[in-house]
Amino acid sequence: MDQLSRIKSSIGSIVSLTDEELLIFSGCLEMKTINKNEFFLKEGQVCDFIGFVNFGVMIYFKTLENGKELTTDFAFEGDWVTINESRLNNTPSLINIKAIENVELLILRQQDLFDLYTKIPKLERLGRILMEQSFVKIARQSIDLQVLPAKQRYESLLLKYPEIFQKVPLYHIANYLGIAPKSLSRIRKEFFQ
Repeated sequence: MDQLSRIKSSIGSIVSLTDEELLIFSGCLEMKTINKNEFFLKEGQVCDFIGFVNFGVMIYFKTLENGKELTTDFAFEGDWVTINESRLNNTPSLINIKAIENVELLILRQQDLFDLYTKIPKLERLGRILMEQSFVKIARQSIDLQVLPAKQRYESLLLKYPEIFQKVPLYHIANYLGIAPKSLSRIRKEFFQ
């Protein structure tokens, strides 16, 4: 599989680009490799890019005042990664994004994205749909954390990311679900009985 096939498939599921438009788009992409435990974005930096995960896994997290980390999201192969609030407002990010295994990304800089919107207007539709998907995901996550019991949050996570337990340490998963690691172990045990 070539390095652009996954992103072409992702885009193609939303908008149809001609070969020429794909060439223009791919010319704006930068390949980046991030080793395990390295940061893609640190709190305090302005996020001026969007990344597409070709392979690997990343976590989004906030470092709390007591030094603990609060896992807020994950990014797997085929996911887009960015901090929209920082990117759209040109403000420092409140969130970190870090590789938890070696990751290969395709990076699109914010200025290049603006230029592409002018050159290829249907990419604005792609951007709008990706933003809508991001909004729905965040809204669903917020409701789930407030309304669903831990076992249902666990089941929902498994449906969304069936490979998560093979790729992400349990403490990040428990943290994301808003439960203690011991509670996650108990829920997993009950689930598989």
